[in-house]
Amino acid sequence: MTATRKPLARRTLLTATVTTAAAATTALLIPATATAAPASAAAPSPAPGTTPSTSPLPEHVSEALDRISHPLRSTEPDAPNAGLRALGSMIGGARVVGLGEATHGSHEFFTMKHRVFRYLVEEKGFTVFALEASWSAGLELDAFVQGHGDGDARRLVRRVMAKSPWQRREFADLVDWMRAYNRSRPQHPVHFVGTDLGLPGIGDRPFTEVTAYLRKAAPASLSGVEQLYAGLRPFDDAIGYLSRIPAPERQRNADLAQQALDLVTAAGKPGDEEYDRALQHARNIARTFAFCTMQVEDRPSVIAAQVLRDRAMTDNTLWWQRRYGGKVLLSAHNGHAGYRSTDPVLYPRTEGALLRETLGSDYVSVGFTFGSGSFLTEVDIFADDWQSTTVPPATLGMNEYLLDRVRPRDYYLDLRQAAPAARTWLDTAHPTYDAGTTFQRDPLPTLALGGSYDVLIHLHRVRAADKL
Repeated sequence: MTATRKPLARRTLLTATVTTAAAATTALLIPATATAAPASAAAPSPAPGTTPSTSPLPEHVSEALDRISHPLRSTEPDAPNAGLRALGSMIGGARVVGLGEATHGSHEFFTMKHRVFRYLVEEKGFTVFALEASWSAGLELDAFVQGHGDGDARRLVRRVMAKSPWQRREFADLVDWMRAYNRSRPQHPVHFVGTDLGLPGIGDRPFTEVTAYLRKAAPASLSGVEQLYAGLRPFDDAIGYLSRIPAPERQRNADLAQQALDLVTAAGKPGDEEYDRALQHARNIARTFAFCTMQVEDRPSVIAAQVLRDRAMTDNTLWWQRRYGGKVLLSAHNGHAGYRSTDPVLYPRTEGALLRETLGSDYVSVGFTFGSGSFLTEVDIFADDWQSTTVPPATLGMNEYLLDRVRPRDYYLDLRQAAPAARTWLDTAHPTYDAGTTFQRDPLPTLALGGSYDVLIHLHRVRAADKL
């Protein structure tokens, strides 16, 4: 995009020349138009170059996986902790656990995250639930969890998570439980935080916290930062900003946000808690505006923005872990929490890979797969019209086809313990069900599970999450 070109309209943003990149980018900012076929559609096709085997199912693989699997009798949050103790052993002493999801809109993925977090809090000392949601949304949700506000979690989640995949009853229930937990154990509170950039918006609170810190601790820098932020705040509609504002102006705004970050950086010393918090706010503001300099019709620009985003989410997760000094459950899509994405060109280095690089064995990745069922996807981005998409049972050649045959009911297993009989299959890419806010049914993407996660939870069937 150049200064002389007409700004992209919202729908053009979804169908830009680099369709895959543009659609994925839009999904970060506001739920994008789903590409899923109707529920009655035929079984999906594998991606080009991946031909499902017509030979008999390799029973040695399913038997080898069965030997290391553990039954999962319920995904509901109030199920007994005893059923997750084998999972706890797999997690070990990790400081950060990335718990993925194969869709952004399935009930069982969301309730299982609630169940796992309860278990980790009650039995392994975890204190932070970190969600792939905007930094600003996390600030409001954590204030509620700490006892502020009127006590209506559903109303808060409906407002704060508006238009996101997490504006769901399951997440409101989690927030409610966290608030109740803190009320009963005020000396050992848990926290709800957002790890993403200011997408779809920053709001005004991070700007206000930065200037409030400077007013108190570095008044000489206040005027300069206020002037730099004057034309940037509040920032509430990233998708509109990308589609309406010409690229040169977006670059100028990113430069202003970076200049403000430089002033804040020079205004204090590391180790001062108030300074560190203000600096992190300023850093997220600057990175959000840098992300929004992308030119959605230029593939390298979009890829660079995705690299920036995963880097920012990694840094934010680590910052929150240091801030509260405890252990963190990171809730994100499989393509972020895992070590590989089904789109390695658009997401060349995932958050999970970056966390592993930083933390080593103190990071454990847990992925989700499912054999069939329903999930919510966005149909009309202007109407916030999430609708249920249904996929049929996995077909021969897919990851989930074999996984369905390991056990007749849901289970989890430590992929690191897989015997050689299963290792070759796990290390080979197969078509797989993978849906963010959009879903590519034909062809399906491919993924090698063995290099993507440490632990895998497999559900035979899922249903759509509950709308608020």
